[in-house]
Amino acid sequence: MSEDKPLSGLLQSLDERSRTIFREIVETYLETGEPVGSRTLSKSGISLSPASIRNVMADLTDMGLLDSPHISAGRMPTHVGLRLFVDGFLEIGQPSEDDRAEIEDRLRSGGRDLQGLLKEASSILSGLAGGAGLVSSPTRERPVRHVEFVPLATGEALCILVDEMGDVENRLVKVPPGLPATTLMEAGNYLAARMKGRTLREASQAVREEIQERRAQLDQAAASLVEQGLAEWGGEVPGEERALIVHGRANLLNDPGAAENMEQVRQLFDILERQQGLLDVLDSTREAEGVRLFIGSENRLFPLSGSSLIVAPYMNATRQVIGALGVIGPTRLNYARVIPMVDYTARIVGQILAERHKT
Repeated sequence: MSEDKPLSGLLQSLDERSRTIFREIVETYLETGEPVGSRTLSKSGISLSPASIRNVMADLTDMGLLDSPHISAGRMPTHVGLRLFVDGFLEIGQPSEDDRAEIEDRLRSGGRDLQGLLKEASSILSGLAGGAGLVSSPTRERPVRHVEFVPLATGEALCILVDEMGDVENRLVKVPPGLPATTLMEAGNYLAARMKGRTLREASQAVREEIQERRAQLDQAAASLVEQGLAEWGGEVPGEERALIVHGRANLLNDPGAAENMEQVRQLFDILERQQGLLDVLDSTREAEGVRLFIGSENRLFPLSGSSLIVAPYMNATRQVIGALGVIGPTRLNYARVIPMVDYTARIVGQILAERHKT
């Protein structure tokens, strides 16, 4: 097959018999995870002899749409074949009524704040889709309206940040035993004065520089609280402004093909650990409308991992894209089920954010 031949041209070059056999092979492979042989196809209702089916399979292999893991094995779709199937044959509908009900019920009851909502979304996607659920935390490009530290009775304080759109983020930070309430107030007042009307990105850099240069009129305890607050609001790693929420890594080990492709699974786990790369891919979908699908080598992040990534952006109350969510898993994901599920989850997250903004 010529690598630069458009998929539309490939699809047009397939006659009805080739289309039927190709579609049956892909659907069977996605269901079982196993290569599909000519005898299996002849028993599926295709009115051709095994020899005729093998000839068509050989032609599809020469076109680069199918491959065989072993000389005597059946055929399985290549990444190009999967893309052709998704674009040319797959019928995308709505999630099932049960899936829609579970997604909406869990999101509305499980996420009391933004962080909880996003964690629940990641958990839902991993459970229903059978891969690992991914959610990127929102970008913080809007100016801050309010900042404060609230003391708790457990040796912790609650960091509260409210942006100009009314979205609230809460984080817990450790505080030394017996820390005076005046220190919490001092840290909150300090941040409020420097962050109000500025984006988190702008304020964080300026505040850190001021503390490092010892120009901040803060005692050591208050300065530590300020730095903890900035780190927590920016993500799980100090200095990082985004976080990636991942649920369902174990699902990647439960795939029937995992035992034979442990190196690919290891590569995928490494990718999940290197969060910034995945965040870059998720962020690249911010200008897209609806769901995007990356199959295998289509994505620079995991060209050798045999994985697919299905992702959709989610919006805030003003219909601005602020993050993305999706599923990563083996290339034999159930695309017909997972694609609408990812899209629906993103839409419900956006609806909930809009409703919370009104209240």
